[in-house]
Amino acid sequence: MPERFGSRPAIVALIALALAAFLYVTTESLPIGLLPLMARDLGTSASAVGLLVTGYGLVVVVVTLPLTRMTRRIPRRRLLCVLLGVFALATCLSAVAGDYWLLMGARMVTALSQAVFWAVVTPAAAGLFRPEVRGKAMAVLYAGASSAAVAGVPAGTWLGQQAGWRTVFLVLGGLGLVVLAVVAAVLPGTPAGRGAADRGSAPDRGRYLVIVAGTATAVTGAFAAFTYIGPFLTEVSGFAESSIGPLLLARGVAGVAGVVVAGYLADRHAWHTMAGLTGLQALALAAQYLLGGSPVATVAAVALSGFTMSGLTAVLGSRVLTHAPGTSDMASAGMSTAFNVGITAGAFLGGVLLPLAGPGGTVLAGALLSLVAFAVMLAEPAFSSRAATVASPRLGHAGTR
Repeated sequence: MPERFGSRPAIVALIALALAAFLYVTTESLPIGLLPLMARDLGTSASAVGLLVTGYGLVVVVVTLPLTRMTRRIPRRRLLCVLLGVFALATCLSAVAGDYWLLMGARMVTALSQAVFWAVVTPAAAGLFRPEVRGKAMAVLYAGASSAAVAGVPAGTWLGQQAGWRTVFLVLGGLGLVVLAVVAAVLPGTPAGRGAADRGSAPDRGRYLVIVAGTATAVTGAFAAFTYIGPFLTEVSGFAESSIGPLLLARGVAGVAGVVVAGYLADRHAWHTMAGLTGLQALALAAQYLLGGSPVATVAAVALSGFTMSGLTAVLGSRVLTHAPGTSDMASAGMSTAFNVGITAGAFLGGVLLPLAGPGGTVLAGALLSLVAFAVMLAEPAFSSRAATVASPRLGHAGTR
């Protein structure tokens, strides 16, 4: 990678943080792929194992903001090392848990570390690079998270089937220790609050709040449709159950492409990219609903929705770093909370609609919510606090900054 992008230590640190994101997302979602194995081994039901994922997500929603506020004075390198240490130990504890409730406890501890990780990793990674290339740096970081669906969960599921689910968690914990060592060695020990990306480059409370609202709405729409994509593919599009895995893999690959494209565009066209991706999501879900009887059209729509959702995730990082009204870690915490609220609300809405309107109803709801989010994103400049400041004669020239 050319020197003009960043120094070698910065690039190594970025790759390590991207791998950490990969490990967190894989660990969060892995029980879905290992559900039958874990249920049999622990002597519990499949729905109880499913709660290992649901409970994990709820913990992240509830504790992200308060924990980020409590830890905001800790230097980023030290904090990230502690978080990765907690991840590694709790994940290894998950591997040796003798009963369901010990496993649940270990998962909740992992979720606590993940809640703070997502708040601090974006400004920590961005602060390693010049402002003009931070969008690309965010693409690398979030490519790690997106790759979990493409490689992490499938590979973990395969390894669990070959060597047992506990082996997978031990491997993840061991990789966490490796990442911890790299982060400790190469991430700068910048004092808290003095990083290059610790404040927004163009602070704007109005635009930030619109981004939060639009994100929560878009993610709710995406997950209202995606949570129950299996029934849609089999009942509406006529795919065999054995086809669901390959179709989700195709969606994941398209998601990685979305991260790359968003990273390329985000440095110069962040608002347009975010609004455009949200509009494309509405179009993709509308096409899935209207053309769901066509297998070819369904594959294209599902891939496009994966492209847009992952791309939207990637561009969010650079937008938060631009418009954070206070510290960037608290702004990232607010965005992470909004994102996870959207996931939870979307899954709940889809579950309510499925028996009432069928799989098609969940996709239609997702399309309509995405259209609302698109309208919100388009209106964002009208809510700019900076525009109001510039217009105020009392602030004079200072308001133009």
